[in-house]
Amino acid sequence: MARRPFVAGNWKLNLGPTAAHQLATALREGLADVSGCTIAVFPTALSVGSVVPVLKGSGIAVGVQEIEAKASGAFTGGNSAVMAREAGCEYALVGHSERRQLWGETDASCAAKLVAAYDAGLLPIYCIGETLDERRADRVDEVVFRQLEGGLAKLAPDQVAAITLAYEPVWAIGTGEVATPDQAQAVHASIRGWLRERYGAVADDIRIQYGGSVKASNAADLLSCPDIDGALVGGAALEAAGFAAIVRASL
Repeated sequence: MARRPFVAGNWKLNLGPTAAHQLATALREGLADVSGCTIAVFPTALSVGSVVPVLKGSGIAVGVQEIEAKASGAFTGGNSAVMAREAGCEYALVGHSERRQLWGETDASCAAKLVAAYDAGLLPIYCIGETLDERRADRVDEVVFRQLEGGLAKLAPDQVAAITLAYEPVWAIGTGEVATPDQAQAVHASIRGWLRERYGAVADDIRIQYGGSVKASNAADLLSCPDIDGALVGGAALEAAGFAAIVRASL
């Protein structure tokens, strides 16, 4: 059975409640005729409340960009997975490269957050990927396998089966650089092979997105690769027509 493509838009620290409401409205209208693809958007936490009502019943899910490992407590500035679910979120990003680089997230902290996501009823997208130096040193598989091993360590097999992975080479995020389809496919195939060794046939059902300067002009070539099951889109997700074109390229 073919894996259903999954295209997600990470709005990062952009679009306050008014602008986020406007973009959500445009996406609801522009993607109303699309089926056969899982679609989600990740507004900033302050804009979740303005996006959820617009997209309710549209087939476009809403996610939270970041969660804490704890559901509540003295964690000033953090986002609770439980509260995000109550606010209408269905997904959570965990381990995005910017969180790893700027906030010092580790594979171990990601593992705890993945558990928190599932405990709250959120489906996680777990992000992995290498830096430019690591790629030049021919350490891509080593890095992504380490991130998989550490991040998935606390999950039950059924939770692993439900996860979405996002391979995002750090050197291609927000730089305009993009992995070639062959480069991306090679890593996706390696990831699926690692999953198959540890979890068996379920590896064939796990969706692996590509993230890293995906846009309408390169989406079709990337998404035609056999082990690339969708995209985690950054900058191009901030414009309705461009994001819609990426979604349509996945079908």
